Amino acid sequence: MTENVLEIKGLRKYFPIKTGLLKRTTGYVKAVDRLEFSVSKGETVGIVGESGCGKSTAGRTIMHLHEPTDGDVIYRGKSVNGFSASELKGFRKEMQMVFQDPYSSLNPRFRVKTLLERPMKVHNMYSAREREQKISELLEKCGLDPSSKDKYPHEFSGGQRQRIGIARALTMEPSILILDEPVSALDVSVQSQIINLLEDLQEEMDLTYLFISHDLSVVRHISDRVLVMYLGQMCELADTDTLFESPQHPYTQALLSAIPVPDPTMKRDRIVLQGDIPNPADPPNGCPFHTRCPIAKDICRETKPEWKATGQNHYVACHLV
Repeated sequence: MTENVLEIKGLRKYFPIKTGLLKRTTGYVKAVDRLEFSVSKGETVGIVGESGCGKSTAGRTIMHLHEPTDGDVIYRGKSVNGFSASELKGFRKEMQMVFQDPYSSLNPRFRVKTLLERPMKVHNMYSAREREQKISELLEKCGLDPSSKDKYPHEFSGGQRQRIGIARALTMEPSILILDEPVSALDVSVQSQIINLLEDLQEEMDLTYLFISHDLSVVRHISDRVLVMYLGQMCELADTDTLFESPQHPYTQALLSAIPVPDPTMKRDRIVLQGDIPNPADPPNGCPFHTRCPIAKDICRETKPEWKATGQNHYVACHLV
């Protein structure tokens, strides 16, 4: 059996809403609500959904950049929630994150050498000479000239800055990378270069990926399995080919129907969703998608659907499946 390096169990992240002069808590924004899945070693799990569905918050909560409201993150059989400060520091060495905007995630006051060297200094890794050599190797591995280590972030293009962000994440020699929209801010031609780089690095360094994106074409290309989220909750989880060829949740079907077709003579039946995404501070009763679902029944408005298996490695939360 394939080893599960990461298990997410009932993960929730609620942000308090504070109002009034005394800033009393009057409610919560339920950004992530009961996330539950596992990731095998060397696997790429894509997380998709509309903007505001909780994808990025899920990634940050798994990393413990946000403290979970409830639930557990289990890394290699150990609960991260019970980690001490020193253990959490070691956990973050094993799991690194590549952020969406490569410019805002790189300090503009520091040269590339400083940006890549600082994590190694924090974790007391290598001697000064070894760090210098490691930086040159990582830049070259990520498709950059080693001499670029003396430049500042503003001297690079968007694609080059993202390569620097990937190189910085790799300085810790992690086993898992959480990739938060790593190509959404890049041109299409540059996107393909970064995706190819990530695939090469995964094979070379035996990495495991959590790939967060709203671009379904990119997710289909790079992912082994795909998790679909809506309003902070899970809708569907399946192998990539299974999900794209036979989606079962109405929300997944609507998302896939919106993918552009490169053939102008071919027409696709678009499923156009009516209405807006509900307020995550006041989610609807029953199924969270029922307010926009074209096939919703009374049971969808009254009872929350259970997470159930509908096939091999295929799970869905829908009463009508």
